[in-house]
Amino acid sequence: MSRVSLFNSPFLLGFEQFEQTLDRISKMSAEGYPPYNIEQIGSNSLRITLAVAGFTDADLSIELEDNQLLIRGRQTDDDERIYLHRGIAARQFQRSFVLAEGIEIVSAELDNGLLHVDLIRPDPEPRVQKIKIRKRASRAETVDVTSAAGLE
Repeated sequence: MSRVSLFNSPFLLGFEQFEQTLDRISKMSAEGYPPYNIEQIGSNSLRITLAVAGFTDADLSIELEDNQLLIRGRQTDDDERIYLHRGIAARQFQRSFVLAEGIEIVSAELDNGLLHVDLIRPDPEPRVQKIKIRKRASRAETVDVTSAAGLE
């Protein structure tokens, strides 16, 4: 069964990667641990806060792969402890966030069981490009696409 694409309009060219990103996000939404908040802390600043009680900074890793922020936690069992009841299990997690183009990670801080990752979204610079239109000598000639588009 084929699915209907939101981006199959002839006016939306080059959005295939955006559509793939939306597919990836929909698969990630099934993750439930650890809980997190996303808040705006300034006009261009964001903070992602994850509840990672019991994790140390050595148990956590933060990586940026392309535009995907990956936060991983890995705890190990302490074999020297003898538990009469164990309700807090050592567990692993991976939480990922897809970041828009240009968003930068400013800092990460572990404070009282909360991992704060601060992000900044710089103001986009307006982009205007003038495209040169060339006149073709005859229809029989073949034209190099890069030179014809004025992209030399």
